[in-house]
Amino acid sequence: MPDIDLGPVPAGSSELRGYLARPSGEGPWPGVVSIHEAWGLDPNMRRLADRLATMGYLTLAPDLYSDGGKRCVASTLKAMASGTGRAFADIAAAQNWLRSTPDCTGKVGVIGFCMGGGFALLVAPRGFDAAAVNYGMLPRHRDQALAGACPIVASYGRRDIANIGAARKLDATLDRLGVVHDVKEYPKAGHSFLNDAMGGPRPLRPVLYVTGFRPDAVVAEDTWTRVDSFFAEHLA
Repeated sequence: MPDIDLGPVPAGSSELRGYLARPSGEGPWPGVVSIHEAWGLDPNMRRLADRLATMGYLTLAPDLYSDGGKRCVASTLKAMASGTGRAFADIAAAQNWLRSTPDCTGKVGVIGFCMGGGFALLVAPRGFDAAAVNYGMLPRHRDQALAGACPIVASYGRRDIANIGAARKLDATLDRLGVVHDVKEYPKAGHSFLNDAMGGPRPLRPVLYVTGFRPDAVVAEDTWTRVDSFFAEHLA
């Protein structure tokens, strides 16, 4: 399950890198583009990609910070806010890579975590077959951004200070747009509950923990069960 080089991406990264997690046995398998948190493609994100592979999905996690540096982080967040930019070209490149490989059935979903969850929402109308959104920020203009979206499964924590009321708003928007969806808010969960270890810079971890940015094994297991069922229905 190696790191791979996706090469230069027009309007994207000069040399896009990624992490490829392959299911055991022989393919082809449905594909999933996995989009990382704001902290980057760290060990937590690689383990989440590995978990998707054990569920039977050829999972490609592009490194949206491939060009490196703080300016790269800032431009990626700016792209999410504007709905356009290098990050979207990189995500599309990962999507196209999966669709073009013989190891993929041609069905491709997207999953995102934190910042990646925000991107997963924004690209849900862009040719994916299903999207899993985990504590992702909502688009500013929800009806416009999500019109024509693929089926969406979304998971939020009620104690997530970064996404207060997001589950209710997203559920109402998808109802209004007629998008197939499963949106759930977990009453006792905060942010980053799918991680199996604390993420972020080590000096910040005590603050993140206190503010609810921490793993929750019970909520994570329920979320993965829902994602697996949803993807099995829409990607198989």
